[in-house]
Amino acid sequence: MSVVSTQFASRVTLLRDRVDSFERYPFALPAIRTLDFIDLHPKITFLVGENGSGKSTLLEAMAVALGFNPEGGSRNFNFATRTSHSDLHAFLRIAKGYRQHRDGFFLRAESWFNLATEIEALDAEPAPSPPIISYFGNRSLHEQSHGESFMALLEHRLHGDGLYLLDEPEAALSPARQIEALQRLHELVLAGSQFVIATHSPILMAYPDAQILHCGPLGIRPLRYEDTEHFRITRDFLLHRERVLDILMAP
Repeated sequence: MSVVSTQFASRVTLLRDRVDSFERYPFALPAIRTLDFIDLHPKITFLVGENGSGKSTLLEAMAVALGFNPEGGSRNFNFATRTSHSDLHAFLRIAKGYRQHRDGFFLRAESWFNLATEIEALDAEPAPSPPIISYFGNRSLHEQSHGESFMALLEHRLHGDGLYLLDEPEAALSPARQIEALQRLHELVLAGSQFVIATHSPILMAYPDAQILHCGPLGIRPLRYEDTEHFRITRDFLLHRERVLDILMAP
C-alpha cells in the first residue's frame, strides 16, 4: 500500500519521453541531461554545483511548475520584466503531499531588484488591503542594502508552514549575515516549512538536517557536506592560506 507524503513537495520527475532533444538548452545541461527524478528532503534540500551545471535552472523550473512567478515572489505576483526562464517547467511533474502549505515564496537573486520595483508599483495603486511592503518590515527594499533587503524577506515575509524556493540567497550576505540566515532557516523549519535552495555557501549548506544534491557532469547525486568542493576548498584555503597564495601568485 502506498503512503501519501506529508511533505509539501516530495519528488520532482523529468518527463523524459516528452523531450524532443537532449542536445538543446536546457536539456543539455549536466543536471538535466541525466535526470529521471529527485526526492526532496522534508526540511531542506540544497542544490549545489559549479556555475552552468543547471542547479538554478532546475530550481527556477520547479518554482514555475509550482505556480510561482518566474522572476520571484509569491503566487500572487504576476509580472515580467524580461522573459528569461526556460521551458523546463513544462516537462516536470512534482509530487505533492496531502498537506497544503499556507505560505510560499520564490527568491531569485538576479531579479530581486525587479521584484522590489514591482512591490513599489503595486503599493502606489489604491487598494483596500495593507501595502505589500508591510509584509517586508515596512521599509522600502530599494532603501536598504541588497543584504538588508534579503534579511527583511527572511525575517518578516516568510512566516512558516510554507514552501520556499531560494536561488543563491547568500549572494548579498556577509558571512555574519549568512549565519543569521542559517538561524532563521532553522526557525522556519521548526515552524513546519520546507526549503529547496540553490547555493554556493558552505555556511548555509552546513544545516545538519538537510539533503545536499550535487549537480555535476555526471548528473545529480547526493553528497555529504564534507565532500562538497565548497567545504573542502574553503577549509583548505583558510588552513593553508599562505601556501595557496604562494602557488597562485608565483611568477
